[in-house]
Amino acid sequence: MSLRDFWIALQFMTRLPTPRVVESRPDDLARASPWFPAAGLVIGACLALIARIFQSADPWIVALAVVVAWIWITGALHLDGLGDVADAFGAAHGKPERFIAVLGDPHAGSFAVVAISLQIAAKLVLLAELATGPTGWALLLIPAWARLGTLVWSKMLVSLKPGLGASVSNRAGWNVIAGWSVVLAIGALAGAVPSLLAIALIPAVAVYWQWRLGGITGDCHGASIEVTETLLLAACVLG
Repeated sequence: MSLRDFWIALQFMTRLPTPRVVESRPDDLARASPWFPAAGLVIGACLALIARIFQSADPWIVALAVVVAWIWITGALHLDGLGDVADAFGAAHGKPERFIAVLGDPHAGSFAVVAISLQIAAKLVLLAELATGPTGWALLLIPAWARLGTLVWSKMLVSLKPGLGASVSNRAGWNVIAGWSVVLAIGALAGAVPSLLAIALIPAVAVYWQWRLGGITGDCHGASIEVTETLLLAACVLG
């Protein structure tokens, strides 16, 4: 794990300005994968800062500012995966091979539009509620927990398409996953205890994809990140 790998992870996971990485290699993203949770912490720090800046405003203004920043910082990368998965589920009719085929269609259908709209609305409502609670800690940790999920899902599941999942599974060992889990758990105990639900939620996502598809794809990773973030926001609101 080098600083160069961290910058590559940040470039992949965000649209934030980073130092230019020269001499790209075919395995760059795989080598950078252990830094995915760190990229999540950077995203979370940006969101917590924005919530802090707008803290004196109406909770809905705070929520809107954070949601817009969340989408911009991530480049809607995971929302795109959520939309693709929604379209695939709508057209697959229970057939995994049909699901994979529809994922390759670059067009967004009605299922994608509805899923993305509901996801943005859910985050907006939950953030408005969270604005009166431990906003900073929750926003710092939730993106990191969700991106830790990508490492776990890659280790637990077969990649159904060549790409991110297959490469990550060979780079991020269980020792890396355990280390990040301890770090994030300590952070959760310090200020956002309900986010510890991630310890059970992340493996549950893996079990779902194994049952539903028998593996996972890059789009499924993106959709799972979005769903994990929303469920952890809900846990912090209800908790």
